[in-house]
Amino acid sequence: MFDYATLRVLWWAILGTLLIGFAIMDGFDFGVAGLLKVLGRDNEERKVLLEGIEPTWEGNQVWFIVAGGATFAAWPMLYAVSFSGMYFAIALVLLALILRPVGFNFRGKIHDPRWASLWDWVLSGSGVVVMLVSGVAFGNLFLGLPFRFDDDLRMSWQGGFFELLHPFALLCGLVSLSMLLAHGACFAALKADHAIAERAVGIARWMTLVFAALYVLAGVWLAYGIPGYAIAGSVITDGVSNPLYKQVAHGSSWFASYMQYPWFWIAPLLALASAVGVQALIGRRGIAGFIASSLMVGSTIASAGFALFPFLLPSSLDPRSSLTVWDASSSRGTLQLMLVVTAILLPIIVIYTSWVYRVMRGRITLEQVRKAHGGY
Repeated sequence: MFDYATLRVLWWAILGTLLIGFAIMDGFDFGVAGLLKVLGRDNEERKVLLEGIEPTWEGNQVWFIVAGGATFAAWPMLYAVSFSGMYFAIALVLLALILRPVGFNFRGKIHDPRWASLWDWVLSGSGVVVMLVSGVAFGNLFLGLPFRFDDDLRMSWQGGFFELLHPFALLCGLVSLSMLLAHGACFAALKADHAIAERAVGIARWMTLVFAALYVLAGVWLAYGIPGYAIAGSVITDGVSNPLYKQVAHGSSWFASYMQYPWFWIAPLLALASAVGVQALIGRRGIAGFIASSLMVGSTIASAGFALFPFLLPSSLDPRSSLTVWDASSSRGTLQLMLVVTAILLPIIVIYTSWVYRVMRGRITLEQVRKAHGGY
């Protein structure tokens, strides 16, 4: 069907697509949760916001589950190193994800404002944690992670959670946070009662400005302050998956891939153009503002992936141990089989997701919430 090198690139693109799908589809409900206490001034308004995301948040996490499964099957070394080395950070994200359904289900069990407020803070905090830590993790990819392989491909990791909190990584965390808060505000502007939507429009515009400024700052820092990685010598694209068979030079530019593939520049330019689009379109009726924020999210993640290419997980301890598209994949047979499965299942996910959102289209009003919940 495809040669080994082409399959590896296809699976790199598929993994990126799944991460973008997760960020867009689950990112807006993280953003809405993060803004719950800001957009919702009382219990009824917060119920409006929650009822906009409660029916679909579990379905949105299908993208996260599929991305994890695809990483396990197509990129087993990437899965093993990242999940073993960044164990505490991943555990923190999983704890936040576990608290979300608890918050959704327990919030209305007791009709007490203090009880509801407690779970509102839990939902907001869990959303902020996921958005922030995800960005910090992406930032650390450019810094290199402290792992190495020995000659028998046994991995060792040096360092802990707090070493991941490098200033550049924290900046990337703030880029992620502001981006997804803007995305959530765009969804609230589309879905919530008009009184809440007006506030969401203002927040979306401010968060988009913050995102654009931080995104440009991160790009300048990456270009002039963060040494990049490059494969030294000839690149073997169809060899065995052993990262120690290559040599890696540390000190080049992370934008070298943009020089090699000029069309990569579409991603960062589209991210900034989409931020401008949010500013122009968010105050109007319709879905245009949300589409613009979705493009902003997707192109931002794509721009980071393009800068990293062909690296998946650079190593700061031993650059030669860095995992790349060419030496961290499963076998050709596994990639072919998984490609067939993905070609069948991914369109099904897109179709049923589209159908669900079509069925549930329309605003959720304060009047509907009062009628459904008897004024509480």
